[in-house]
Amino acid sequence: MLGVSLSTAQNWAESGLLDSWKTDGGHRRISRDSVMNLIADPLVARVAPVGRSVQSEQAGRLRILLVEDDEVLRRIYQIRFSSWAIAPVVETATDGFDGLVKVGLRRPDLLISDLQMPHLDGFQMIRSLRGMSDCAAMKIVVVTGLSSHEVEMAGGLPPEVPVFTKPVPFAQIEAIAQSIADEKARPARKRIAP
Repeated sequence: MLGVSLSTAQNWAESGLLDSWKTDGGHRRISRDSVMNLIADPLVARVAPVGRSVQSEQAGRLRILLVEDDEVLRRIYQIRFSSWAIAPVVETATDGFDGLVKVGLRRPDLLISDLQMPHLDGFQMIRSLRGMSDCAAMKIVVVTGLSSHEVEMAGGLPPEVPVFTKPVPFAQIEAIAQSIADEKARPARKRIAP
């Protein structure tokens, strides 16, 4: 009914996004009402001031998911993102687990992640995402305080994932975001052209 994998539904239940309980035998049960409420997607159901839904307001815009546990740094990112001409739709997560849940809810065009985070770190989150065929094309960028040697010692990252060291190189990240936004807009321009 939700159109997601079993593991995503389990993660949503564990995080409280879906109301669930376990039977005496250890089987998970999820209430139908909870599933129906999620299908209605309360994040999208909110109405924008002009009377259009948030989803229609955001249609076509670049979607960024920032996974960073440092609250001050998340705020700095958001301030910088708000100054970009492409006006991305930004969502944040505080650890890899929260990031996976949010990717499952609404796949971003660009995921920017730290590596050292509580609960589920960026390494584990990225490995999980790269193991999912429907997330294979999602652009992932890492910004970390770890050196390249420390990243390799922790098992490394897929070669297509750019790794930047802190302080955050906002100009480079904006260039990547702009490139994705341009690519995303290209098919729309072709449909409009005579």
